[in-house]
Amino acid sequence: MSESTITHVVVPGTFDPVTLGHIDVIRRARRLFPKVTVAVAASANKHGRGTAFTLEERVEMIRDALAGEGLPPDIEVAPFTGLLVSFCAEIGAGGVVKGLRAMTDFEYELQQADLNSHLSPGLESVFVMSSPEFGYVSSSIVREIASTGSDVSILVPSNVNERLLTHYRRA
Repeated sequence: MSESTITHVVVPGTFDPVTLGHIDVIRRARRLFPKVTVAVAASANKHGRGTAFTLEERVEMIRDALAGEGLPPDIEVAPFTGLLVSFCAEIGAGGVVKGLRAMTDFEYELQQADLNSHLSPGLESVFVMSSPEFGYVSSSIVREIASTGSDVSILVPSNVNERLLTHYRRA
């Protein structure tokens, strides 16, 4: 088995919606690896319910958020369906970067990493610990707070905050 340097990683997620915690993980992945693809999962039935935003809306929100946060324009954002390992093989990514907030994240992500390793033995999993200011932020918490009409501007990029206000005003 030959050793090689990983030059392209995927930061996967449903991103429903993208949060400042997600942006932090993407930024840190880009500091570690020269090429990063943000893989937006279709996940139409995540946790037994649909997503608040369509796949196209989530991709658009992430692209706008990355531009608004001053991240390098070479970070790609792509939707995907099916298995993450298949998507990684398709685009030539050698690793997956995931952020961890708590032990519950670790247990779930370790199971996913083990499964991915079984399905694609050469695919590496890299975990980055959440920055302390984002350890409590999750998309589901953001949606719950936004659905009450409360302010989530400290949890999400400004473009996402605007979309949430519009989305929950309609709902």
